[in-house]
Parts: sequence; structure tokens; C-alpha cells
Amino acid sequence: MIENRPWLTFISHCVLIIGVIVVALPIWVAVVASTHPAEAFGQGSIPLWFGNYATETWQRVLFSAAGNGVDVPVWRMMLNSLIMALSIALGKIAISLISAYAIVFFRFPLRSFCFWLIFMTLMLPVEVRILPTYEVVAKLNLLNSYTGLALPLIASATATFLFRQAFMAMPGELVEAARMDGAGPVRFFFDILLPLTRTNIAALFVILFIYGWNQYLWPLLITTDDAYYTLVMSIKRMVSVADGAIEWNSIMATTILAMLPPVAVVIGMQKMFVKGLVDSEK
Repeated sequence: MIENRPWLTFISHCVLIIGVIVVALPIWVAVVASTHPAEAFGQGSIPLWFGNYATETWQRVLFSAAGNGVDVPVWRMMLNSLIMALSIALGKIAISLISAYAIVFFRFPLRSFCFWLIFMTLMLPVEVRILPTYEVVAKLNLLNSYTGLALPLIASATATFLFRQAFMAMPGELVEAARMDGAGPVRFFFDILLPLTRTNIAALFVILFIYGWNQYLWPLLITTDDAYYTLVMSIKRMVSVADGAIEWNSIMATTILAMLPPVAVVIGMQKMFVKGLVDSEK
């Protein structure tokens, strides 16, 4: 029986409220800062209430050049980031599903060796193999292209491992029943395996989408054309201004816009995301 202790409930609520304030305060400051002129930050104080420049700042950021060294509007950079994030997430899931399916349900020589070879790539993140990857992309003429942004990042040993574990947890009678019904490998994959792993796919999609959206180093290396700038790397370019004042109001508005798609994906897929994580623990 749980005892009713009002003082403990009060302390718990206070801790939660303090946590919400700590998390939400930077977001509030960024929203408020986007409604003030850029000169407001040169006065030694940070405004905590809305100003009168919200419409002007947001229209300029969305539909004109972002400024501070970035000559494309934010909506174009958001589109680039969205294409990159979706390509990485869907590409990783597709390749990992096929790889795990082959490793679990097909018998071929060196099957375990192939899996552990894939798994060992976890010790070689993008930062470690950045120079040879860049050289390959440059020789294939993929610099300043959507293919160059996404293709080197779509392989995922982690997703392959998770799908392998999910497939191995399925009963062998399921495969035998599919064979008795005349289902071939392709039909078994699409009609049985994919519906049974949709929550795992949803959970991985959320994680991989955020991973692709927040990429900074790789887009910074392979993009020199403003038309292919992504939103996260552009924020850094907007801050690094050699001459002239930094337009903090534009930077704060861009930062808020950079947060919206990942938050929308997490909120929209919250139930399937949690269910997929719980199911993968079983």
C-alpha cells in the first residue's frame, strides 16, 4: 500500500517544476531574443519579454538570406536538412532490415563472421574514417550534392544488431507455417516480418532521424555551395562572423526552427517509439 504523504508530493512537484524551468528557460530566451533587434544584445543584458521585431525577423530569416555569411533562406536549409535526415533514416533502416534478414533466416558460409564484421564497424565512427570517406566522395564527384550528404552515413551496425535480435526472438514455427502456406522469402519478409517489427522500425526511425538532422561535421566538410547548406551547420556559420555585428535575433530564430522538426517527429511517433523500445527489451 502506498502511503499518502502530502509533503513528499509537494517536494516531487517542486523538483519537476524546477526541472521544467531549467529545460525551458533557454528556449524561452531564444524565442524572446528573436523578437528584439540585434543591437539589444550589445547592451549587456538579455531581454526576457517579447519585443516588436518578431514579424520582421521571422520573415527575413524564412524568406530572405539568413545573413551573417549565409546567403540562402532558412526554408531552403530546412529542406536540405530534411532530405538528408530522411535519406539517412530510411536508408539505414532499409539496409539494416535486409542485412539482419539475410543473417538470421538464410544459411550461407561465414554467416556469423559477416555479422561480427558488420558489428565491428561500431568502432569506426564517421569521425575516425572522415578522410578516406571524403576522398571517396570527392573522386565520385558527390561534393555539394544530396547523395554525398546522405550516402556515406546510411550504413548502421547498431540497427542491424537490433533487427537481428528482433528476428531471432521470433518463433521458428512462424517460418515453417509460412513455408507450408507457400510464402517465399520476399513474401515472408514483406507480409510477416515487417508488420511484426513496425514498432521497432518506428523507434529506430525517430533515433536515426534526429541523428541525421543534427549532423554537423560531415555537411561542413563536403558543402561549399550555399544551396546545399544544412540548418545545423549554418547556425555555426552565422555565429562565426569575422567583421560586423552578429545578428543574434536571426540566429535565435534559426535555432528555434532547427528544433521544430525533431520535436515534431518525437511527439508524433511517441507511442510507437516507446512501444518499440519496450518491445526490443523483451
